[in-house]
Amino acid sequence: MTTAAPSSPTDRYTIISSDSHAGASHATYREYLDPAYLEDFDAWRNKYKNPYKDLAPGDDRRKRNWDDEMRNTQQEADGVVGEVVFPNTVPPFFPSFVLFAPPPPPEEYEHRLAGIRAHNRWLKDWCNEFPERRAGVGQIFLNNIDDAIEDVHWIKENGLRGGILLPAVPPDVKWVKPLYDPEYDRLWQVIEDLEIPVNAHGGTGVPDYGKYPTSMLLYIMEASFYSQRPFVQLVLSGVFDRFPHLRFVMTENGCAWLPGLIAHMDGMMKSIRSGGAVGEIRYTADERKGSLLASEAFTQNCWMGVSQPGMADAKAMSFVGEDRFMWGSDYPHDEGTYPHSREAIRSRFHQLTPDVMQQILGVNAAELYGFDLAALAPLAAEVGPTVAELAEPLRELPENPSQGLARGYRASDSGDQVLSDDMDAAAL
Repeated sequence: MTTAAPSSPTDRYTIISSDSHAGASHATYREYLDPAYLEDFDAWRNKYKNPYKDLAPGDDRRKRNWDDEMRNTQQEADGVVGEVVFPNTVPPFFPSFVLFAPPPPPEEYEHRLAGIRAHNRWLKDWCNEFPERRAGVGQIFLNNIDDAIEDVHWIKENGLRGGILLPAVPPDVKWVKPLYDPEYDRLWQVIEDLEIPVNAHGGTGVPDYGKYPTSMLLYIMEASFYSQRPFVQLVLSGVFDRFPHLRFVMTENGCAWLPGLIAHMDGMMKSIRSGGAVGEIRYTADERKGSLLASEAFTQNCWMGVSQPGMADAKAMSFVGEDRFMWGSDYPHDEGTYPHSREAIRSRFHQLTPDVMQQILGVNAAELYGFDLAALAPLAAEVGPTVAELAEPLRELPENPSQGLARGYRASDSGDQVLSDDMDAAAL
C-alpha cells in the first residue's frame, strides 16, 4: 500500500486530506431514508428553514458536498487526490448542522437515528463512486449502546474506511452517559476487534449557550477546549489501558495545545500515583490505578488530523510524531485551505525533507484509513504538487487567501515565515 517518497525535484506528492466534509441534500437523503419515516420526514422538511448560506438552494457552493464533477475538479486543482470524509450537511430530523447538533434527547432519538442511518447509506454509495479516493466516516449515536454496536458493524461491513465519528457528550447533556462510563467497554471492544478508527472532530461537545448575542463568541473561544475532552476522558478512565489497539484520531482541532495538556496530565497522574494527592485533594486506591500516562496513551493509541495547520501546529509536529501527524484541508469550508492548499503547505512545511513531507501529506492517512497509494499514484502524477514546488518558501500571500492560509502568517523581508507578533501561538 505504501509508496516510495519522491526523490526528484520533478516528482509529485500524493496528497490525502485527513479532513474534508460532504453530505447529501434533503431530497437525496429522502431516497435513503427508511420508508417508515417518509411521512414524518416530509412534515419536518416542510417546516425546516436553512440558516446556512453555503447550503442554501441558490448557492452553488452547496453542490461541492455531493456533486462528483465539481468536487473532484476542485480537489484536483488543489493537488488533493484522496480524502477522509466527515459529514457536513443537515441529515433528516436534525435541528442544525450535523457537527453542531447535540446528542438527541430521548423523544428525538428514534427519528435522529433514522437520519444518520440515511446519511450512512448515502455515504456508502457516494464513496463507492470513487472508492480509491474517498474514505467515508460513518455516524453513530451513544444513546443506546446496542444500536451503536449495530451501526459500527454496518459501517465496517459496508466499507466506510474512515471508521466512526465519536459523538462528543456535552456537559449539560444528562441523557447520554459520559465517555468515561465503563458501560461503553463493550462498544470499544467491538471497535478494536473490527480495527476501525474512532474519530473525534473539533467543534463538537460544546454546551448549549442559549440565544444570546455572545453565544457564538463563546462557542469560538471554548470549542477547542470541549473538543479536547474526549482525549482527556478516555485517558483518565483507562480506556486506552484496556484497549491498547484502539485507534483514536483527533481531527480539525490543531495540535499546538497537545504538549502542554499532556505534560499537565502526566504531572498530575504521577503526583496522584506517588503520593495519592494533588494539593489538598486526596484520591482513593481505585483512582490511583492505571498503567498509562497521557503521553504513553497518546503514543500507543492516537493520531492527529491537523486541518489548516497554523505555524504553532507545524512546530508541534515533532511532539506528535512524524508517523502520527496528518495534514488536512477542511474542504469545502471557508476556513479551510482550498483553493490555496499548495501555498498553505509551503508556508508551514517547505523545509521538510521529501520523505517526511510525503508521510504527513499522504502515507500516514493511507496506512490508518486504508487508502491504496498505488491506485492513487496515476492521478497524483498528473495533479500532485512537485517536490520543487513545495520546497519553495512562501514569500507572499496569494490574492484572496483562505482563512486557513492567512491565519497567523507574516512574511518577513527574507521570505521566512514567522508567527504574527499580535497573535498567541497557542491559538493558531
